[in-house]
Amino acid sequence: MKNRREFIQLAGMGLMAAAIPDFLKLPEGKHRLAVQLYTIRDAISKDLRGSLKHLADLGFKNVETAFWPENVSVATAAGTLKEFGFKVTSCHVDMPTRDNIAKLANNAKAYGCNKLIWHGWPEDKRYSSLEGTKELVKLYNESYKLAKDYGLHFGLHNHWWEYRNHVGGKLVYEVLNEELNENIFFETDVYWVKVAGQDPAAILKKLKNRIRLIHIKDGPAIFNEKLISDNPDPMTPVGKGSLDIPSIVDACSDKVEWMVIELDKSAIDVYDALKQSRDYLSKFKSVSV
Repeated sequence: MKNRREFIQLAGMGLMAAAIPDFLKLPEGKHRLAVQLYTIRDAISKDLRGSLKHLADLGFKNVETAFWPENVSVATAAGTLKEFGFKVTSCHVDMPTRDNIAKLANNAKAYGCNKLIWHGWPEDKRYSSLEGTKELVKLYNESYKLAKDYGLHFGLHNHWWEYRNHVGGKLVYEVLNEELNENIFFETDVYWVKVAGQDPAAILKKLKNRIRLIHIKDGPAIFNEKLISDNPDPMTPVGKGSLDIPSIVDACSDKVEWMVIELDKSAIDVYDALKQSRDYLSKFKSVSV
């Protein structure tokens, strides 16, 4: 599983979040840390228990799921997460549709989480026009209603094109913010925002009523054609790249429940990068491990 496309192809439809009350309550004024398991996908594909035990041994307590290898069932994955004491904050999923929502919801309770996030990969070419973007808005609103019917919350994760593509005289993210159902939340990936040439702190302030989670990562954050084939430049531990992390942390409103650490590709040992990122972020008073 060397890239995102291959990873998603292995997903199937089994990974979803549970339609139960949100037991992960946020301390007032605190942003809690989690790890996107896509970060350790290669380790997971080789040794599920060993990879998650390593993460737990580093002191991590919360995770956001993506997709498991095809030989790992939802029951096995959920059981292993619980074995090592992990709480699932949110799940990256395929877009809920009428064809899959029942099956997705039937698998939900295993994870003890009610936040479903459309991972958003790869770029939908409809984002190249205003008409196409509004068509996607309609689909997202429908997905929100389907999720709501099962007691689930629905959100969107961005890449660079939402903050780079102009449609109808506006950037795509502006159209989304204006047109989406007000209850659809954003998980803002600050790295891709910077890749698109935007200021992440300014975006966090502008979209404060939408954003409930952020993906926090660091590195060169420069756009190049390799990104299109899912071959990003190696990323660094948070605090050692080009992003202004203090301004990003400061710009997060109290509505940002989770800061999810993710490395799509790491310049160093991925577990070391996660630990360094956690240690750096934990120095901020507003961040809770």
